[in-house]
Amino acid sequence: MRNFIIAGLAAATALVPVAASAQSYGEARQSQREVRESRRDLRDAQRFGDRGDVRDARRELREDRREAREDWRDYRRSNRGVYTRPAYAGPRGYRYRPVAVGYRFAPAYYGRNYWVNDYARYRLPRPGYVYQRWVRYGNDVVLVDVRNGRTVLVYNRFFY
Repeated sequence: MRNFIIAGLAAATALVPVAASAQSYGEARQSQREVRESRRDLRDAQRFGDRGDVRDARRELREDRREAREDWRDYRRSNRGVYTRPAYAGPRGYRYRPVAVGYRFAPAYYGRNYWVNDYARYRLPRPGYVYQRWVRYGNDVVLVDVRNGRTVLVYNRFFY
């Protein structure tokens, strides 16, 4: 009887992290939905409301964005294995320097070897058009326009 109870407790504790990560992803999606609704409310307030309505809508949008960031961080923290990748091996002469939007990469840095093709797995937004690609640069993920090497979007410290 005692072994049966211990096995039941072990099984119950093994299922807890799975339920927490699924709930966290659901929370992250719900938070993004709330941000979209708050943006819509802000646009309506700017068109048809007075100053007080606009101020309240901005405050609500700011709070929803903060909550969405926290839920996203919780999701990444609970699914750490997805965001753990092997060591980055850059092109010859590679030295990491933080980059910002507008930075121009040399073609060797955004070649096929560095593309992140499964962007949906990492919950990254879909690239805007044919000439944009998600590229791994160190532990960062960068959206690059492959025609000219310009950086469009940067997520620093994306991979662990």
